[in-house]
Amino acid sequence: MPPLPEPRSGRYSADYNSPMDHLPLLLFAGFAAGAMNALAGGGSFVSLPALIAAGVPSVQANASSTVALYPGGLAGTWAYRDGLEPVAGVSLKLLGLVTGLGGLTGALLLLLTPSSTFDLVIPWLLLFATLLLAFGRQAGAVLRQRLSIGPGTMVAIQFLLGVYGGYFGGAVGIMMLSIWGLLGTSDLKRLHPARTLMVSATNTVAVLLFALAGAVAWPKTLVMLAAGIIGGYTGGHLGRRLDARWVRAGTLACTVSITVIFFYRALMHQPL
Repeated sequence: MPPLPEPRSGRYSADYNSPMDHLPLLLFAGFAAGAMNALAGGGSFVSLPALIAAGVPSVQANASSTVALYPGGLAGTWAYRDGLEPVAGVSLKLLGLVTGLGGLTGALLLLLTPSSTFDLVIPWLLLFATLLLAFGRQAGAVLRQRLSIGPGTMVAIQFLLGVYGGYFGGAVGIMMLSIWGLLGTSDLKRLHPARTLMVSATNTVAVLLFALAGAVAWPKTLVMLAAGIIGGYTGGHLGRRLDARWVRAGTLACTVSITVIFFYRALMHQPL
């Protein structure tokens, strides 16, 4: 990956430079992000830095990354459609409404965040998402042994998860499963269809808002989107053959590396 440019303080830049200037990078990143999401999650760890390296300001890059990875999430929702069911008695309509409102709130917060500020926030968001990918399941299991919540509390927390999903979204699906597990649901596999639907609900609202606000670098995003679809299809097939332990190890190695790079970038280009 080319060196990441210095953090920029502008809002949404017109995407004057052609995606052909960074075509190999965008194709590779889109393919890799789609494959990672199909295998274990964490695709935004590749798509976001690639867009920034291609010259897109950080806020616009985050919005564009969400749009680029959106079709893959929809495909996953469609694949899980037969397994959709209420979560511990809470209807999917209510969950979808709350999650969508949270996603709208988070997306608005992102658009109101100056790129210079978001440049400082990105490393911490990546670190948080990396820790969730690494330890989210274990933490969820520990919490389920010690805590339980009611449906009302879960719905309130779901709104906050939607806010995080609309603002950044890294590993938000793992967070949802961990919270839902506190309702006493023992078979977490049955929650995967609902989790996929709620993540798509958050992203649907965010994508619409980002598009209306002109916050998407469309030429680069469309290149990455097309490659992401192919990567997601390939990753889905590879997932049936690869050892899950190696997939997880590779995903964590990638996420840790990108997080370290962004902390280094922030230290080098921002005053302490």
